[in-house]
Amino acid sequence: MHITPLSGSRAEIGEAHGRAHAGLITHSLEVYDRLFQDFVGLDWTRARREAGRFLPMIERGFPAILEEMDGIARGAGLDFEDILTLNCRSEISLTQASGGCSAFALNRDGTQWLAQNWDWRTDQLHNVVALEISGHDAPALISIGEAGMVAKIGMNEHGLGVCLNAIRSRTCGEGLPIHIALRKILESRDMESAVAVATRDRVCSPAHFLVASQESQAVGLEVQPGEPGRLPPERGMVTHTNHLYARTVSPRVEDFPRPDSRTRLARLDALLLERLPPRGEIDEGELFAILGDHDGEPLSICRHFNPEQPPEERMETLFSVVMNLTKRRLTLRHGKPCESDESLTIQFGDE
Repeated sequence: MHITPLSGSRAEIGEAHGRAHAGLITHSLEVYDRLFQDFVGLDWTRARREAGRFLPMIERGFPAILEEMDGIARGAGLDFEDILTLNCRSEISLTQASGGCSAFALNRDGTQWLAQNWDWRTDQLHNVVALEISGHDAPALISIGEAGMVAKIGMNEHGLGVCLNAIRSRTCGEGLPIHIALRKILESRDMESAVAVATRDRVCSPAHFLVASQESQAVGLEVQPGEPGRLPPERGMVTHTNHLYARTVSPRVEDFPRPDSRTRLARLDALLLERLPPRGEIDEGELFAILGDHDGEPLSICRHFNPEQPPEERMETLFSVVMNLTKRRLTLRHGKPCESDESLTIQFGDE
């Protein structure tokens, strides 16, 4: 896997993204057409109409990103409405589809780490892209996500990073769609402005954003249309899977987690406490080993395809990311972390 550099104005960034990954973007539309039909009974035409209701929210909270989305459509030879629908896919399918995903922030001996597995449908494996975006009006950033989408998981040149855990819920209100909000966080220059995306702009449907910075700050934000729940570090760690547990959010928002979410969270906590030395340096390899854990398989942190599960539960790990925010270094393993030591490493500045 390689990284795609994108630079210039919003329109230029979008058009270059669309041209570079036109085939993958078209394939993503086909994947989500099937997913919307399977999960919520919408064909692509109806899903496009559903996505239109989020347009005023984006115009209010992050209008600049619309120019980039229009550029993606132009570069890929698609309609703007197709790219809008792709970037609102979580909101359209939120009542049924939830990914796996296990994420953690860890501070050890002055180094701030941020890491996660992204678990999703097998047919999106080859539509994963790594984008390095250098715009005229925002910090340079790296986003690892799906072709045609403006952001997902990543880090910017200021050493600020974000991870994502899907939350299955029927709640949907006013605010930015999840993937639009993730991009706005990645364009934030500090933790205060990143957290403001959740507290001021708000996010229209529930998710968990794990935000950390090279200044050894970290917070879990259980975002939703109201005030987000906050999860501060305990023993230098914030961990999350796919259920709500911040006391201020969980009584007010109903979620429908996968049955393995709590056991994966408990396993993640245990591994971070038991497998890593309490003092001294650690490296990316040790953290990828935790993300590659198979305890409780097939419902483990590292997930493999399991045909015996119901179709809506057949998720597998499509990529793993470990970020050393102190050194502004991101390392990606495409596919399962247990299957390959081959990594793509991107760093801002000198080590």
